[in-house]
Amino acid sequence: MIDEQKQQDSMNNEPNQDQQTESSESLEKETAAATPQETEVVAEQDSVPEVETQSVSEDDNSQQQSTDTTSTEELQAEIQNLKQKLEQEAQQRETVTAQAKRLAADFENFRRRSEAQKEEIKQNEKRETLTKILEIVDNFERARSQIKPETEGEKNIHKSYQGLYKQLVESLKSLGVSKMRPEGEPFDPYYHEAMMREPSNEYPEGTVIEELRAGYMIGDSVLRHAMVKVAAAPESSGEEENGESEKNNSEEELA
Repeated sequence: MIDEQKQQDSMNNEPNQDQQTESSESLEKETAAATPQETEVVAEQDSVPEVETQSVSEDDNSQQQSTDTTSTEELQAEIQNLKQKLEQEAQQRETVTAQAKRLAADFENFRRRSEAQKEEIKQNEKRETLTKILEIVDNFERARSQIKPETEGEKNIHKSYQGLYKQLVESLKSLGVSKMRPEGEPFDPYYHEAMMREPSNEYPEGTVIEELRAGYMIGDSVLRHAMVKVAAAPESSGEEENGESEKNNSEEELA
């Protein structure tokens, strides 16, 4: 019984093996037939990602280049703006510096002018004061020439005011005042003021013969002009015969 059953099983299994063999052969044929086309499709599918990858990389590169170009242009523009601002600030600094120099120069000129004006005012006041003092000196000199002390008391008085006169003269000298000595000098209108003209055979024409009022200098400038008598040309013999009328015209006053 057992053997019969095994035989039947083996008989039942044999057709199955044949079917399996046939199915495997059919699959191989189909596979062989389908392999070239499928290979092309697979190749195409494999090649597509490479093209896409390459195009994507090119786009990225172009975008990167455009980004780099844009950033470079922006940097150049910013640098140019900074240069312009620097030039403007430099010009403004030069302008402010020039204005400051001009103001300093103007202030220095104003200071010098103010000092010069103050000094001029000071000198004018000094000259006016000294001129008034010179009138006192004139009075002392007239008194000395006119008063002739005779008694002992008069001599003592004379000595006292002469001492005061000397003290006054010394004070004037300490202030830079000096007396002119015009006698015998050529007439100079810068220093002298001609009050009279007198014909003279002793002095050349235009020479100062006599000082009528003393003149004084302060430093190198005239404090007071000297009033003088100036020599004129000697008279002719015909004019001498006129006698008394010519004597009256021997001295002329000049403004």
